[in-house]
Amino acid sequence: MTVFARRARASAGRMHPELSLVSYTLLGHLEERGGCRATDLAAHYALDKSTVSRQVSALERAALVERRADPDDQRVQVLHLTRAGRQVLAQVTRRRRAAFRERLADWAEHDLVRFAAYMERYNAWPDPADREGPG
Repeated sequence: MTVFARRARASAGRMHPELSLVSYTLLGHLEERGGCRATDLAAHYALDKSTVSRQVSALERAALVERRADPDDQRVQVLHLTRAGRQVLAQVTRRRRAAFRERLADWAEHDLVRFAAYMERYNAWPDPADREGPG
């Protein structure tokens, strides 16, 4: 798993030099959720709020993320992808998919099916935030 994580970080750097694996992951989460609060990002990834704050600040400076007032509670700021953020995320996603296709091109069908089943099983493990339950 350590090698997998190391390769993922290196791959993210090649896909978009200004975008770390963490930044890419945060952008992906924001796209998937249609926006969320920074505290929600911290809770979801079990990160310290200051760590998320630094990452979000860097994404804001790069004009990939913007804050908008929550329509239900104007005091709450919700993070959203900007147009540039969506474009960068789409570009990196296309490159990642192409890299996966290239890397798996010579795998036998039964190996791909088994690998996919293992990934589904791995990803089915509950999120730590989901396992904690109500406080």
